[in-house]
Amino acid sequence: MDWDKLRIFQAVADAGSFTHAGETLKLSQSAISRQIGALEEQLGVMLFHRHARGLILTEQGELLYRTARDMAAKVNTAEALLRANQDKPAGRLKVTAAVGFGSTWLTAQMHEFIAMYPDIDVSLVLSDNELDLGMREADVAIRVMPRQPGLVQRHLLTVRSHVYASHGYIQKYGKPKTVEELDQHRLIIFGEDARAPVQDVNWLLREGNVDPSARVVVLRVNNVYGIFRAVESGLGIASLPDYLARESTKLENVLPDLNVRTTDLYFTYPEELRHSKRIAVFRDFLLRKVAETRF
Repeated sequence: MDWDKLRIFQAVADAGSFTHAGETLKLSQSAISRQIGALEEQLGVMLFHRHARGLILTEQGELLYRTARDMAAKVNTAEALLRANQDKPAGRLKVTAAVGFGSTWLTAQMHEFIAMYPDIDVSLVLSDNELDLGMREADVAIRVMPRQPGLVQRHLLTVRSHVYASHGYIQKYGKPKTVEELDQHRLIIFGEDARAPVQDVNWLLREGNVDPSARVVVLRVNNVYGIFRAVESGLGIASLPDYLARESTKLENVLPDLNVRTTDLYFTYPEELRHSKRIAVFRDFLLRKVAETRF
């Protein structure tokens, strides 16, 4: 089978229409339609059900799609390995991290790294969804212990969290002196749809009180950066990572004696990229910056 046709087929399956695939591939809708028609004729099967609202893969199309996706991942890996064998760190480096950590501490380090390695083309994907490194959706992930198999894992840092409120909130509602006094305050927590980084992320609902319904929740947010901004605005009290709370001069640790919560973050990447120079220099750079930062 022609790889170009398979590449176009995968793009159409991902996009769900000839039009959207054409926008991605910079090809006309008619050109893509001809390529898919030629591939179906060559194979003697229908790959898509055509509907007014888009395209749906047939059973045979699903089988070919899985194969094409695996082939694309292997081609991307081969390209990465070839680039990694260069003497000088260069090429594309796609890094994924959670929104809170990535949009604050990590992005702040990129200026220095890019100045040191101008031939590395860095792309950051900040998402609370876990990207599939095995399928090369990213080269490197900075996250809690990943669930995906076949990854190299290096402990990067331990994030510490405390309870914070803004100065404006404290002026209006006062400051809890004990954890039991949280019953009289407004809490901001992770919502049910949040992809929280750790279990029991809403521990403030239960700390010092076995009945979580006794506490007032004023807002639920699906990621930690949104919680941070809501706390900063004076809306309520929340558990926040210390590195994030230090981004604002408006916040105060309101229960400093409460046991600190910790989360371990790992630098992870696929086994086949173990010898990549781009990944090695990025890992070593982050380890140095972490050592310089008070987390």
